[in-house]
Amino acid sequence: MIEIKKKSIVPVYGVAVAWLAYCAFLPLHKTWHFIALACGAALVYVLLSALFPGKTTTIEVPEEPVSTGDDRIDALLAEGEQAVTEMRRIRDTIRDVHVREKTGEIIVVTDKIFKNLHDDPDDYTQVKRFADFFLPATIKLLHTYDRFGQSGTAGENITGTMERIDTALDTILVSYRKFFDSLFENQALDIETDISVLENMLKREGLMNSEFGTTL
Repeated sequence: MIEIKKKSIVPVYGVAVAWLAYCAFLPLHKTWHFIALACGAALVYVLLSALFPGKTTTIEVPEEPVSTGDDRIDALLAEGEQAVTEMRRIRDTIRDVHVREKTGEIIVVTDKIFKNLHDDPDDYTQVKRFADFFLPATIKLLHTYDRFGQSGTAGENITGTMERIDTALDTILVSYRKFFDSLFENQALDIETDISVLENMLKREGLMNSEFGTTL
């Protein structure tokens, strides 16, 4: 995030008015007249700048994509970033607070899925399937909900469709969370294997009396 400060135009107008007023009512044919005019204009500018400091706008600067060295992974990560950006855009235009919150939670999980891919490239096949099938369908539903919500019409078909999408988002959120958890299955198995090997080593050395409790 960066801040951009935009100065107010009021001090400039104030200096112009002060200049015109001086020229209209006071003499301007000696050097000290010009000095007085310059000092007065500067004083007006300082005072008005303090009263009208302008506005500060905060904008989000997109992060530079980080290359993993694998073109397939990089392309999929870029696809995920694009999808997350699009869902954020849709979320910000959805009027219903609860649907907007659900969409935000889906975005958070989706972002975690792709960040995990960056850390664990072995999940490429699973995440690729998620990006090719589940993610586009979700974005399509969000597009439809937003479009119907912006139509300003409360007909039976529109209302019914929006309600079904609202309900579907609950299922989608649960499914996304389960999918994210499944990405850690192999890692969990690896940890279990490591623990088992360590336990056996400790038992062989006579250093373990209880379940993973040692005499050390």
